Amino acid sequence: MAIKLYSYWRSSAAYRVRLALNLKGLEYETVSVSLLPGVAEHRQEAYRARNPQMLVPFLEDEDFSSSQSMAILEYLEEAYPTPELLPESQQECADVRSFCNSICCDVHPLNNLRVQLYLKREMHADDTDLHAWMTHWMHEGFRSAELTAVTHDGPFVFGESVTLADTCLIPQLYNAHRFDIPLDDFPTLVAVEAHCLGLPEFDAAVPEKQPDAD
Repeated sequence: MAIKLYSYWRSSAAYRVRLALNLKGLEYETVSVSLLPGVAEHRQEAYRARNPQMLVPFLEDEDFSSSQSMAILEYLEEAYPTPELLPESQQECADVRSFCNSICCDVHPLNNLRVQLYLKREMHADDTDLHAWMTHWMHEGFRSAELTAVTHDGPFVFGESVTLADTCLIPQLYNAHRFDIPLDDFPTLVAVEAHCLGLPEFDAAVPEKQPDAD
């Protein structure tokens, strides 16, 4: 098995990559890297030597390696083009990339584990403060995502075909459910999620089904 995915089961960035690997029918080995405080395998020297960013995911494929989920998703699309997860037209391809970046750059980073820990330790945020913070920033991103999905009127974000947009949306919705973020204002996103999770490729990537899940 050539492909190794260094991952933590609850990492939504790693979740995105699992989805793309599954959708492309690629076999891969999961190498667990715990992010838990007190364990923090991602900050140990053995992992730092492999990935100086000390984050997950990290993907190795023969002589190729990369961190950052969007870079990995783009690599997989180029190295394993079938089935396609980006549309053929330049405009549609740009629209999907824009959607992905809105989730990966504008929403997820403000809610990930290290931000939560900083808010608690350095800003003395309590659970109520933290929930308000996460609700605000997830809703900011979901508003535009909802409009996009409504416009395309399909079972996936961009209509009838699964794209990288779905690989980015589903993990972020997982985070919303995990932290009890209300989703009443985003019925189309919830419908897309229900459709996707009914597919075996999405079901197999669910965090609780990963080998390192607690």
